[in-house]
Amino acid sequence: MPRTDLDVLQVVTTASPFFEQQVRALEDRGVSCTTVAVPDADGAAGTVDAYRRFYQRVLRAGLDDYDLVHANYGLVGPFALAQPTRPVVLTLWGSEVMGESARLSAVSSAAARASDRVVVPSAPISDAFDVSHEVVPFPVDTGTFRPIERSAARAAVDWETDAKVVLFPYHPDRDVKDYPRAERIVAAVDDRLDEPVELRWIWGVPHDEVPQYMNASDAVLVTSSHESGPMVVKEAAACNVPVVSTSVGFAPAALDGVSRSHVRETDDGLVDALASVLAAGERSDGRSVLELPDREQTGERLHAIYRDVLGE
Repeated sequence: MPRTDLDVLQVVTTASPFFEQQVRALEDRGVSCTTVAVPDADGAAGTVDAYRRFYQRVLRAGLDDYDLVHANYGLVGPFALAQPTRPVVLTLWGSEVMGESARLSAVSSAAARASDRVVVPSAPISDAFDVSHEVVPFPVDTGTFRPIERSAARAAVDWETDAKVVLFPYHPDRDVKDYPRAERIVAAVDDRLDEPVELRWIWGVPHDEVPQYMNASDAVLVTSSHESGPMVVKEAAACNVPVVSTSVGFAPAALDGVSRSHVRETDDGLVDALASVLAAGERSDGRSVLELPDREQTGERLHAIYRDVLGE
């Protein structure tokens, strides 16, 4: 791969795993990336003061050293645009323009209209967004997210149980993820089946350990009311772990045609789907059915966008 001399300032709210994959994809192509994230000291992320300090860090980063600024998430778009000297590429993650907050959507849309190029990660977001943009899916690390024999995975995460395990891959306190609904669904399935069913959640686990927990589970359950992804749907599918999800984000498109994986709207529908998956006790075929963009493809697409913005 030919080396480039592009230097890009990456500004982001939180360096999520899919963002870090994206940065590595660019660095694989020789793009030099410097990341500046919103400060998160003492839980201050998202506050006015946190964003003020964030903006100061952006300015201190020395913009003259960079060819362009890549803003990742709509809310950091205005900060990237506040500097007048470098072109701005804005990647929307989805939730900021998918109805979660009218104010956030307005800020993100305004930033998108002012940016030199806009990127969204999935077709559902593209269909809902009326500002000119390109679709570049976040990469899935299929080398990390891969099928692992369930008993070996359970031993690795110390889950000693003969029960069916349903994984809730979020912190239960995040309201938008609706853990109480997941509890209701699993309780109803437990009453219906002849074998015990347990609901377990994970949060704060190193990203490269998440596949162990997914493979240790009999199914992944997503009960969110809003999602920009969810990436866990594609990651579970890459592990051939069945997924039952509400109709959020790209879940319907991602799971279309994947065996033993379902998208349902109602509690009854989620209960029926999860019960059928657990009763079958079989893996999905998500890894062979689902198109999973890899790091190299993502890096190639973003690199081309950078060069086009810079007139190269």
